[in-house]
Amino acid sequence: MKKYTIKQLFALAIFLFGLSSYAQQPDPPGQVKGNAKPKNEAYLFAHMTHNDYGRLYYSVSLDGLHWDNLNSGKRVFEDYKGHPDICKGPDGKYYIAGNTGDDAKTINIWVSDDLITWKKHADYTPDLKSIPDYSNALQRIGAPKLYYDKDSEQFIMTWHTPHLDGTKEDPERYWGSQRTLYVLSKDLKTFEGTPKRLFDWDMGTIDVFIRKVGDSYYAVIKDETYPTLYWTTGKTIRIAKSKSLLGPYSLPQQSISPNFREAPMLIPSPDDKIWYMYYEQYPGVSYGLSIADNLNGPWFQASGYTFFADWDKYSFPEKVRHGCMITISGKEYDSLVKKFGLTKKL
Repeated sequence: MKKYTIKQLFALAIFLFGLSSYAQQPDPPGQVKGNAKPKNEAYLFAHMTHNDYGRLYYSVSLDGLHWDNLNSGKRVFEDYKGHPDICKGPDGKYYIAGNTGDDAKTINIWVSDDLITWKKHADYTPDLKSIPDYSNALQRIGAPKLYYDKDSEQFIMTWHTPHLDGTKEDPERYWGSQRTLYVLSKDLKTFEGTPKRLFDWDMGTIDVFIRKVGDSYYAVIKDETYPTLYWTTGKTIRIAKSKSLLGPYSLPQQSISPNFREAPMLIPSPDDKIWYMYYEQYPGVSYGLSIADNLNGPWFQASGYTFFADWDKYSFPEKVRHGCMITISGKEYDSLVKKFGLTKKL
């Protein structure tokens, strides 16, 4: 075997270190370069925090990748409680759904013209015991979410409800028994009939939201089955697909995220050609980002939370947790910044 001198080994180490400094991910696609005007001008992240769970905070971004706090990291609306989810209605107003806790019987809905001032719009109390094929539903309402379907001219509100309590021997059966329910409404004041199950397959799901892209509806879900060698997709983000708002939905696709991720959020890139899917590694450890050029995939994971600037392709304020992301106009961005003030990271 050839022997190397100390000087040769030192030179080799310097050479390899130099190579490693250039080994990094490319920048995420979807950004607008130069003087071109982005189709999606800005973004709002409405969220809670690790230290103030269930209350409303705002962060904003101009590129969908780098996020800054508003209001010096303080609450932006004191009356709201819940897992924030904002939807823009056909009237141009914004609606946000929440509840005071999973065991609360009522879903609260607020409305705003400008994302700054919120007023109570309605309260909805679902009759969980009347749900077809789900008569053993527990009085639990998790993470209500809103989507306005332009084709049918109605809102769909989804949430998750379990049918089994956890036990000391099997605490996970509570989470595995979660099913996604929905109700329809033309105005989020009156609601059609009793809630129904969204999916006809028997699998634990939470944090579900719906988007229509092209001719298909996509339900983004968290697979709430516990991960094992025989269910490798457990506790991951997945997507189901349908030609109709109410299904039937296909069995979910392969995992988009690693295991033990939840609270997915989906936004289009500034150039509107790429999808950014964020998800939380709970409990509030960090956020991950997967990227695709269409919702059918394939998806790849961008690098973040490495604490090396060359590797971090996205960034968040500290201790942000569950919420939703929406596109907003440049004018709305400016109004939010003027009202609340922007807290730039150092």
